[in-house]
Amino acid sequence: MLKLCQLSKLHRSDEVETTALDKIDLDIEAGEYFAVTGPSGCGKSTLLGILGLLDAPSSGEYWFDGENVTGWSEARLTRLRRGRIGFVFQSFNLIDDLSVAENIELALEYGDIPAREHRRHVVEAMDRLGLTHRARHRPSQLSGGQQQRVAIARAIVSRPALLLADEPTGNLDTAHGDEVMRILRDLNAEGTTLVMVTHSPAHAAMAHRALQLLDGRVLVEPLAV
Repeated sequence: MLKLCQLSKLHRSDEVETTALDKIDLDIEAGEYFAVTGPSGCGKSTLLGILGLLDAPSSGEYWFDGENVTGWSEARLTRLRRGRIGFVFQSFNLIDDLSVAENIELALEYGDIPAREHRRHVVEAMDRLGLTHRARHRPSQLSGGQQQRVAIARAIVSRPALLLADEPTGNLDTAHGDEVMRILRDLNAEGTTLVMVTHSPAHAAMAHRALQLLDGRVLVEPLAV
C-alpha cells in the first residue's frame, strides 16, 4: 500500500541544513499495524507527515496505493488524501467552541461524502467509540481519554483505509492509553492499515512490524515483532 524508495527529507534555513530523513526504503502492506519508534528528533513525525501526504520529500520516491505521488501538486494530494487517510495526534486538536458531534463532522466537510449522509456517519462513529451520550458536550467537559476517543472518531468517520497515529497515548494515563490502544487494534483487525509513531516499547510490541529510527536513518530493519 505504501512504499518509500531512497526517500530523504531536508530542512533548510539561511545558515543550516538538517537531514530529517536519510534515504529511507520502506514497504507497508494494506492491513498492517506498523510501528515507528526512536528518540525525539529522529524523524518519526516527519515520516508520518510524508506518509499522510502533508509533507513532501526532498528526494526519492513515495508510492501510495500503486501510484508514485512524488512531485504531485498540493491540490492533487489533497484530493487523494480525502476520505482515504485519517490522522490521530497526541494533542487531540479539537475545537473547543464545537460540540463532540460537530468536531467529528468537521472531518467530513471537505470530503466526498454527501452532506445528507454526514449525520449517519457521525452517529456511527460516536456509537463505535462510546460517545453517543457526549454528543453535545464540548471538549473542555471531557477527560483526556474521552477527548482522544473524539479525535479517533473524527479520524475514522470517513472510513479511511489508512490511519496514522502520532503518539496517540502520549498525553494519557495508563488506563486511558490502554483503552485507546484497544480501539486502534480493533480498527486494524477490521482491515484498517495502522501506522503509529510511539515511544512505548509495549505498544510497539503489539505491531505486526516495527521500525526504529535514529538521526533520520533506519536503525533496525522492519521485522516481525
